[in-house]
Amino acid sequence: MSGGWRIARIAGADIRVRPSLLVMGVILVIVFAPQFDSLGAGPNPYLTSIVFVLSLYVSVFLHELAHLGVARWFGMRVPMVELHLLGGETHIEGDSRNPWQELATSVVGPIASFVVGIAALWGAQATEGATRSVLWSVGFINVLIAIFNMLPGLPLDGGRVLRALIWAVTGSESKGVRVAGWIGRLAALGLVGIAISMMFGEDAFAIGRALLLLAVALFLWQGASYALQQGVALARIGSLSASSLMREDAPPAGAVPISVELSGRDLLLAMAENPSDAYALVDDGGFVVGTLFASTVDRAYREAG
Repeated sequence: MSGGWRIARIAGADIRVRPSLLVMGVILVIVFAPQFDSLGAGPNPYLTSIVFVLSLYVSVFLHELAHLGVARWFGMRVPMVELHLLGGETHIEGDSRNPWQELATSVVGPIASFVVGIAALWGAQATEGATRSVLWSVGFINVLIAIFNMLPGLPLDGGRVLRALIWAVTGSESKGVRVAGWIGRLAALGLVGIAISMMFGEDAFAIGRALLLLAVALFLWQGASYALQQGVALARIGSLSASSLMREDAPPAGAVPISVELSGRDLLLAMAENPSDAYALVDDGGFVVGTLFASTVDRAYREAG
């Protein structure tokens, strides 16, 4: 996944194309051209297949733009949108501030794919020949992408939606990440099983489709595994509390004042914005109640969980 080209910049985000996207494009053209040929879609099935793949990539780009737009609307920084082997990925810096932002940012992508798919299927009804075949194929695949993306396992959008719902109900973001991460791993294993069964099919392109499913399964497994690691980190962060880690000693000279009520991510954010070896913890009245050492927070994080 290394390398790539920056082709544009939208809403502060670099739009980058990875070489793997071109490789997958060639594979898709080769796989779909015989199928368009069997449908009699135009005089040149390979040209029809190229138009189909380009249209499909535009729809994937629209899916990612939907994520980008909502994330920027919430004030999140999005440094990059990548188009690669398995579609696209919107890189959002930091985490959502609350579960509803996570829900909205996640669900908008599949909604965009579904809308594009329905629009393409509707357009196919009013056309014929190669145009009808391309629109129908783009519409069908986008609806399929929307449904697949809503499977409740990370790193799919549906996994992020499940994460947000569990976060909202339980108040624990880390619990949502862990549940959606394990479901993502189970989905990956399910795809491996389907891919193996497809290899025994009589279709000449069965092995190619099976290999594509295995690539998707690998992507899901890696993403789910990373999410589970993130869940552990979130649980450790959630266990941090300024009041429980403070010492009643008077703060040293130059200590940065922060609220004694801070905990979890808010505590780490306050420390990151005001780097210091020691912090003067103050209550709501502005009175110093103790001292928090950065080394104490670091040790508590490493020893948690």
